[in-house]
Amino acid sequence: MTVHFGGLIASASSAQLSPAQQLTLAERIRDGEAAAEEEFVRLFQEKIACFVRVHTHEAEVSRDLTQDVLIAVVHALRAGRLREGERLAAFVYGVARNLVNNYARTRSRMPREAPLDAALHLASVPDRTEDAERAGLVTRALGELDVTDRTILRLTLAEGLKPGEISRRLGLTPEVVRSRKSRALKRVTERVRRWLRR
Repeated sequence: MTVHFGGLIASASSAQLSPAQQLTLAERIRDGEAAAEEEFVRLFQEKIACFVRVHTHEAEVSRDLTQDVLIAVVHALRAGRLREGERLAAFVYGVARNLVNNYARTRSRMPREAPLDAALHLASVPDRTEDAERAGLVTRALGELDVTDRTILRLTLAEGLKPGEISRRLGLTPEVVRSRKSRALKRVTERVRRWLRR
């Protein structure tokens, strides 16, 4: 009997097992026979890899997912989770299909990687001395602010609070908080820019 594995017909050297042979192999793996696990890998690894490669189009991903499928099936067989051992090939295909679909779903949720600009490697690393100087200037400019303005900026920028939350803490209206924050940011920015020009 020829086993159809995900639309691929297994060759004579791989997963061409009768239902009785599939059942026997599944039972041997469930019983913990190491040789049966090696036989399973020898029979199914190439077909799983082909199936995964066709669906992912990526060699490295194909190798990883093939190993994942083999491991998942062996664990399931050891735990006795295959109810119909004579349908081992169909079970393997189902596990492979599920893992490929999970990979595709996960990959579709990931942001696309933008190619790096060839000139990007020429960009200089920021000067730590310059960063420290700017941080010192910002601290100095903040020190020149009114205590309430400085508190509003700290609560906004460092603690991430919204004007409504800040207004309740300080006994101000949200509009006053927004206005004071805007003016304080503008003053700090102008002072730092002025000092940097010197």
